[in-house]
Amino acid sequence: METAARRFCRRSLLFPVLLIVATVAAFELSDRLLNYVREEFGQEAHARLENWQNLNRMAANAPRERQLALVNSFFNRARFISDMEHWGEEDYWATPVELLTTNGGDCEDFSIAKYLTLKSMGVPDEELRIVYVKALDLNQAHMVLAWYPTPDADPLILDNLINQIKPASQRNDLEPVYSFNGEGLWLNQSGGRQQRVGEAGKLDHWQDMNKRLTEALR
Repeated sequence: METAARRFCRRSLLFPVLLIVATVAAFELSDRLLNYVREEFGQEAHARLENWQNLNRMAANAPRERQLALVNSFFNRARFISDMEHWGEEDYWATPVELLTTNGGDCEDFSIAKYLTLKSMGVPDEELRIVYVKALDLNQAHMVLAWYPTPDADPLILDNLINQIKPASQRNDLEPVYSFNGEGLWLNQSGGRQQRVGEAGKLDHWQDMNKRLTEALR
C-alpha cells in the first residue's frame, strides 16, 4: 500500500513548495500548496505548515541564539522514521514541507529543515554547516546542524537526538566526518582541522533536494 509520505513525494513537484530568498529574511508558502496539503493530508498537516510560517515571522528579528532554540525545538517535534519506512527509498533527503506535511523524517531531513529555516530568517550561509557525523553511542551515521558565530568558533550543535543545544566541544558522542552548506563542502581531518574539497553540488542527494525545490517554483 502506498504511504502518505510516498504519495506526497510522487506529487509534490506539481505544486509550489517553498520560496527561499538567500539575501532576504523571508519565505512564502503558497495558498495552492496549503490548500492541497489540507485536502490531501488533513488539518493537522496544514496547521504544521502554518505554524512554521508563523514561527518564521515571529522569530525573524529575534536574537540569534533564540532563533536557534526555536527552530531546533520546532522541528524536533516531528517523529523520527527511517527513509525506507517513510519514503520507500534507502536514502531520501526531504524538503522541509515534506517533513512537516508527513510529520516525520530522519536526521538529514531535520538538519536540512533547520538549515533552510534559519537561512530564511536571515542567518548568513557562512555561519551554518550541515555536518555528517558518526554518532558514537549509537555506532551509526548521523547528521546535525552547526552554527558558527565566527569562522573559528566552537560551533553550537542543533540535533534531533537531544533538544538542548550544546557546543561541539561538549558533544563527545559525535565524530565529524564532513560538512557542507550552500557555499562549499569540507572534510574533517585529524586535530579538528577542516579542508575545503569543493562545492556541495558534489553531494547527489543535496543536489536532488535543491532541484526539487527549484522545479517546484517554476
